[in-house]
Amino acid sequence: MPVSSNVHAVPTEVVLDFLGNCLPFNQLPAEDLHRLANQAVIDFFPKGTLIFEQDATEVRHLYLIQKGGVRLFLKDQSGEISLKDFRGEGEYFGALPIIQNTLANLNVETVEDTFCFLIAKEAFVDLIASRPVVAQHYLRSLSDKLVRTAYAELRQHKVMPRTEGSLYLFNAKVGDIVKDRLHTINAEETVQEAAALMSRNHIGSLLVRDQAEEIIGIVTDKDLRTQVVAQGLDYRTPVRQIMTFPVRTIASHAVCFDALLKMMGNRIHHLGVERQGKIVGVITTHDVMVLQGHSPISIFREITAQRRIEDLYPLARRLPQVVRSLIEDGAKANNITRMITLLNDHILDRILGLLTEEMGPAPARFCWLLMGSEGRREQTFKTDQDNALIYANPENDAARKACEDYFKKFSENAIEHLVQCGYPRCPGNMMASNPKWCRPYKTWQGYFDNWIETPEPQEVLHATIFFDFRGSFGDPSLAARLRRHLAERAASRDIFLLYLAKDCLESRPPLSFFRNFIVEKDGEHKNQLDLTSRGLVPFVDFARVMALRHGVQESNTLERLLVLHQAEHLSKELYTETVEAYEFLMQLRLVHQLRLLEEGKPPNNHINPGELTDLEKKALKEAFAVIHRLQNFLRYEFRLDAV
Repeated sequence: MPVSSNVHAVPTEVVLDFLGNCLPFNQLPAEDLHRLANQAVIDFFPKGTLIFEQDATEVRHLYLIQKGGVRLFLKDQSGEISLKDFRGEGEYFGALPIIQNTLANLNVETVEDTFCFLIAKEAFVDLIASRPVVAQHYLRSLSDKLVRTAYAELRQHKVMPRTEGSLYLFNAKVGDIVKDRLHTINAEETVQEAAALMSRNHIGSLLVRDQAEEIIGIVTDKDLRTQVVAQGLDYRTPVRQIMTFPVRTIASHAVCFDALLKMMGNRIHHLGVERQGKIVGVITTHDVMVLQGHSPISIFREITAQRRIEDLYPLARRLPQVVRSLIEDGAKANNITRMITLLNDHILDRILGLLTEEMGPAPARFCWLLMGSEGRREQTFKTDQDNALIYANPENDAARKACEDYFKKFSENAIEHLVQCGYPRCPGNMMASNPKWCRPYKTWQGYFDNWIETPEPQEVLHATIFFDFRGSFGDPSLAARLRRHLAERAASRDIFLLYLAKDCLESRPPLSFFRNFIVEKDGEHKNQLDLTSRGLVPFVDFARVMALRHGVQESNTLERLLVLHQAEHLSKELYTETVEAYEFLMQLRLVHQLRLLEEGKPPNNHINPGELTDLEKKALKEAFAVIHRLQNFLRYEFRLDAV
């Protein structure tokens, strides 16, 4: 590892000015700040310098980035690199190995010429020991940034195979996974009644209440086996004689790891979960280890097991918890949106399957169509319903009437169930419950032929959502046939494609001439920019018009780009930078929406660039710059400068 020889003393006032603007140092007494400033030195690292080498570097200083930036990454035994984080001005690295007294846990490499203030290890350790505000800041920061990211990769590479949902042990709250319903039994009821109640509800324990309705104990299936069956107790024995008391509890805001430790330490398998002094549920060792509903596999199985549509409602609302684990594990945006889509599709399939059982067989073959972001498999947390229904052409008037009646009721019921699952109605009424979008195949073919053959600019732009459709529940051959028809017709209709291409030039990236962000000046989103309409939509529109031009039948943006590149319609350089920019914008959007959800706010697409790190700002500007290159490509491809 290269050793720096650029360490220099630095004027005290320069360090004081820097520390005075950085947490947690700006909360320290003046004498502490002066002592640190007098001890600090500054070091310079050229771009590409490997400052820390994973599992090799002895960390002797806390590094505070004064100017420049670094990337933190892991390298596995095969040499594959997993990028974990960027750190820019005002941020730090080196705290974790100092606190744990270990070698560097990550590789740290400069991404540009970088200056760092260095605080000696001994001084930093003394500060943590003497000033709680410093200890709390760094321990909390390490929990947020490293336990959920770097440690995830460390486990993946050093402790394979990693169990599903293991990271939730350290950050999921007990109250988030506790069962919704509180199952209780009166202390005077019999053990036979307790066994029957557990069997009916498929549970392994019951909380025991006294005559005043206060919880006084707990009885488990183990108690029934070891005390009743094994000892031959009368089945009419009151529950109070075999219950365990008092009930051991844990606060609902405690993390699952703490619950697991408490159960292991007391050699028990159940804990009452307390909220504001009252027991609101029970958590078990099985709940903690398996974390039902958080792992994609477990929630997938749980969706399949439901026999009532209403029981799917709470499952759909738990999907953000699954996405959190994927983000924490470093999954790419495309993989995350595909997982969201997969789970949403599974919920939709279950709803429509159960609805079909309720209503009886449909009078004709049909297929539920998904459009917009759903059709592209690019759903995030903020997704309105965009759907339609296509059915086989009726043979006569009676068949037509039967189809209209059945599918009208079917669509209306389906849309309402989706609303209850947390998927809002489309403000523009682009849904299967709208009779216009619940039609036979020949009508749908006529819609697309009209948009393509005799295009009206505004009508075509309003209809772009339909060009991203895909088939879902039902007979997929109907959707596939319509997609083939569309691909064949659109590729040869120059005027139609020209309208779409010209519209791609209307959305300007939010950068000024001097590469500053253009944000809203006032209103609800003052100082913010819309990451979707100003950032992501230009990429989606570009991929769509190029796919239609070249007969590409995929609906997903990245799949469209890949096929276009493989067919040599996009250069390798333009393809690569387009994919990287699009995925960065999607990742930024997902993390932003997840943060809002966890703050109890509705997700949106508006970000404040001022809240981003310097490196995130730089990456965002580069992503927006790609939009200019895509628009220039379309100008040349469609000769728009001559139009």
